[in-house]
Parts: sequence; structure tokens; C-alpha cells
Amino acid sequence: MPALTVGFDLDMTLVDSRPGIADAYRALTARTGVHVDAEAAVSRLGPPLRTEIARWFPPEQVDAAVRAYRELYPAYAITPTVPLPGALEAIDAVRARGGRVLVVTSKLGRLARLHLEHLGMVVDEVAGDLFAEEKATALRRHGATHYVGDHVADMVAAGAAGVPGIAVATGPCSREDLRAAGAEVVLDDLTGFPAALDGMIQLALEQ
Repeated sequence: MPALTVGFDLDMTLVDSRPGIADAYRALTARTGVHVDAEAAVSRLGPPLRTEIARWFPPEQVDAAVRAYRELYPAYAITPTVPLPGALEAIDAVRARGGRVLVVTSKLGRLARLHLEHLGMVVDEVAGDLFAEEKATALRRHGATHYVGDHVADMVAAGAAGVPGIAVATGPCSREDLRAAGAEVVLDDLTGFPAALDGMIQLALEQ
């Protein structure tokens, strides 16, 4: 078997970043004068930032709004973000089994690292600004053996990388949609991850 290397999505998989992201969107509204419904925006986290910004800003203003949001993000979004249930234990579980931990996210890598550092989440690699099939490139490059995420696009990424997708129903996607997208396991949250990982490792050894 290849060495255990588990990739995790960030937002709504490892961390609940909704309060901080909502604050960042409100700050963006205050700076630009363009209304962004922060609660609506955080209800559909997963796709790239540009996708959400384009809902609220005309095309010619999207690039500037993305830059402004990312400038505001460290001051507004880091401190309110908290680990989701089982997140720290999930990282520890990978390490306890001799594995490596990746974070592969649609968020910019430097912003993802701010979250990880603030919450004391130590990982081996961070690959950012990737979505759906784009994540598969990073998963393959770093030798991932599993990918954990909350969005159907994360399960698409796992499938494209040829690794099992482990879904958590902590984000915007239903259990049914996650299974339909190819998840091999769907968990309520990461508290069930260590046992699920052991089961998948055992199954792989038996095959």
C-alpha cells in the first residue's frame, strides 16, 4: 500500500469559517457600497470566491472586489473561525497512523495558512486556490490516498484523483448528493473519521 496521506478540505470540513467570512463580506459592503447578503453567501461555501463575488458585483468590478475582500479577510475572518467537531482529532488520527496531512482548498493558500496557524492545526502541505477537478492535481502531486470534504465538488476531486472520497455532512450539500457525487463514506462530522479511516485501511489490506 502507498504511504497514508490524507487530504482535507478547509471550510466546513476542518473549520466553521461562516461567522468570520460573513463579517468579511459585511466589511466588503461597507468599503464598496455594494450590498452582499453575507448570510446567503456563507450558506453556499465551497466554490471559488470569484463565483460568489460575481453574484453581487458587475463583471467589470469583480476583480477589484476579490482583491478588496482578500485584503479585508485577515482582519475579519480569522479570529471568529473555530474547528469543527472532531477536526483536531482527525488530524491527530492520521499522524497516529504514520500518515501525512494535506489541506487542499479553494481558499488562497496564504489565507488558509492563517486559519491553520491560528487554530494550531499542523499540516504537512497546503494547496490553495483550487476547486473540483483542479484539486485532483494537488492530490496526485502530493500522493494523497484519501480526500475528505463537505462539498460534492470535493467528491469529484477525489474521483478525478483516483482516491476514496470521505464526505462530511457539515457543509451545504446533503448526504444524498454527497453519495451521488461518489463519496465512499458519508459522516455526520469528523468525529467519525478515525473509525472510518481504520475501516478503509483494513478493507484495502484485505483486497
